Amino acid sequence: MFAAALRVALVAVSLALDVFAVSVGVGIRGVTRPAMLRIGLSFAFAEVAMNLVGAGLGAVAGRAIGGVAAYIGFTALIGVGIFMIVETFREGEAEGKGLDLSRGMGLFLASLSISLDSLGIGFSIVYIGVPLAVTLVAIAAASVISTFVGLGFGKSFGKAAGEYAGFVAGVVLILTGLGFAAAKYFHLG
Repeated sequence: MFAAALRVALVAVSLALDVFAVSVGVGIRGVTRPAMLRIGLSFAFAEVAMNLVGAGLGAVAGRAIGGVAAYIGFTALIGVGIFMIVETFREGEAEGKGLDLSRGMGLFLASLSISLDSLGIGFSIVYIGVPLAVTLVAIAAASVISTFVGLGFGKSFGKAAGEYAGFVAGVVLILTGLGFAAAKYFHLG
C-alpha cells in the first residue's frame, strides 16, 4: 500500500512541477481570485484529460506519440512566451493588452502546453498498480495546489517587475519550456 501511494505521489508531484512553473509565469501579470480558481481548475482538467487520453491510446502507439507530445507541449510553451514578449513590446504593458493566460485562448494554450507531457505519463499510468481514479484525483489535487502557489508567487514577483511584467512572464515561460525540454532530453525528469 505504501509503495503504491508513493508511486501516485511521485507522478502527481512531477506533473505539478510544470504546472507550478507555468503558474509563476502567468501570475507575474497579476490575477484575481476568480481567475486563480479558473486557472487552477483548467490546469487540473487539462492534466487529468491528457492522462486519460494517454491511457486510452495504449502502450505501443503511446510511447512514440508520448515522447513527441511532450516536446510539442514544450514548444507551445516557448511559443506562448515569445508571443507575450512580442505583444508587450508591440502594444505596451500600460495598455494592458496582449495574450491573457487567465482566460479564453490564452488559458487554453497554457493548459494545452502544460498537459501534453501528461499524455506520455498517461500511457503508463494504468501500470502503477493503483486504481486510475485515485491517481487522477491525486494529479488534479496536486495541479490545483501548485497552480495556486505558483500564481501567488508569480503575482508577488510581478509587482516587483512592474511595467516589465509581460516581458518577464514571457521569459519565464520560454525558460520553463527550454528547461523542461532539456530535462526530458537528458532524462533528468
